[in-house]
Amino acid sequence: MILLTVSYIWQLVKKEIQPALAMWVMFSVAVGMSLITYLAEGNFGFLDNILNTVDVIYVFTISVAIAIWGDKSSKITRFDMGCLIVVGLIVVFWLFTQNHMVTNFMIQTILVIAYFPVVKRLLETRENSEPFLIWIGMLIAPVLSLLSSKGLLATVYSVRAIICVGLLLLLMLWIEVSGKKVIRT
Repeated sequence: MILLTVSYIWQLVKKEIQPALAMWVMFSVAVGMSLITYLAEGNFGFLDNILNTVDVIYVFTISVAIAIWGDKSSKITRFDMGCLIVVGLIVVFWLFTQNHMVTNFMIQTILVIAYFPVVKRLLETRENSEPFLIWIGMLIAPVLSLLSSKGLLATVYSVRAIICVGLLLLLMLWIEVSGKKVIRT
């Protein structure tokens, strides 16, 4: 994950990629809340859900890097803001209810929604602005984490990541193969 972080930031600084800032901001909040609720739900430590623990550092670092070095297409849109509001509502729900299990499952839903800004961008521009190698690494990490994950929430976190990243990779591949026609919505 350290290699993925450094590589992603390097590609960002060199303007080889144009990631969606909103996706990474949503990831930062949701991944942080996922880890908090996971730790609060059971008698688990940081290493029991190693993927979630490492993801907190990874997504926060990437978010900061995009905010600093991202181009204009990386800025938050109205659509992105709507998604961020939903993330905020789930955090408020948790603050009032302290229901760790339900909040964690809602956060997994948000972690699916967090992919929407990049999916929307890919479909609208028909240009792949994301690096394949990084996302392949992000697919391998949750597969490996299943070997050491403890508890239902850690397993759900990893399986959700595998499905989401796998689907994103398929969309990226489809965009690359199908050409660069623009769809106007």
